[in-house]
Amino acid sequence: MNEAQSTTRPATLRRAVTDDESRVASRHWWDLDADDYQEEHGGFLGDVDFVWCPEGLREADARLLGDVRGRRVLELGCGAASAARWLDGQGADVVAMDLSGGMLRHAQQAADRSGVRVPLVQADALALPFATGAFDIVCTAFGAVPFVADSAAVMREVARVLRPGGRWVFSITHPMRWIFLDDPGEDGLLAIHPYFDRRPYVEQDEKGSPTYVEQHRTLGDRIRELVAAGFVLEDLIEPEWPEGHEQIWGQWSPLRGRLFPGTAIFVSYRP
Repeated sequence: MNEAQSTTRPATLRRAVTDDESRVASRHWWDLDADDYQEEHGGFLGDVDFVWCPEGLREADARLLGDVRGRRVLELGCGAASAARWLDGQGADVVAMDLSGGMLRHAQQAADRSGVRVPLVQADALALPFATGAFDIVCTAFGAVPFVADSAAVMREVARVLRPGGRWVFSITHPMRWIFLDDPGEDGLLAIHPYFDRRPYVEQDEKGSPTYVEQHRTLGDRIRELVAAGFVLEDLIEPEWPEGHEQIWGQWSPLRGRLFPGTAIFVSYRP
């Protein structure tokens, strides 16, 4: 859930939203928040690195995508595209895509700093502007999936652009985190919300228009979405909080991370 949830944004609630509302809210939010987000988290994510989650699990160690050399890869919801640039260095043929022009501006700046350039595409995850079977791998670290009302449609779009045998790997906030407040301290250890309340978390302006939307699905929901889109779930990774990692990222903290998972990574493939 949004790490910015606090008393400074009182107009928050759980209610249904449409895909159009989600799209407008997400693009506007991430365009406005891109500078602050990169200032706070850019050092942790790096310019050329693939970090799956606030727990610090890196693709260099986990190898959830398999051998990417010579593979055509799409990073969906790429943000500043640090993962795409890392994949380029591993020999992949990469495209980085995001809805937010503000985040893609940071992707361009990071390309200028690092000298590693990949194609950047601004587009909607519900309407991927790529041909059927265009990619061998699609991946995202906390991108796209939690921010659309119809995430099952995202799964179908990913399946469409993947070749047979292609891999789809994505990380999201662990669904069980939704029963707690977004608080890295002791208040974040108290269960508040029903796990089965699938209404999204919504921040809205004084006119009632959503300004930030994040969706909740249970673990079972996510698996059913994958299976319905034709994927086979190969693994579900719940990264443990590593010893010596004391950095707080929003509601992720050593206190909470040592008690229950904060991230779920779904590893799947299209038969």
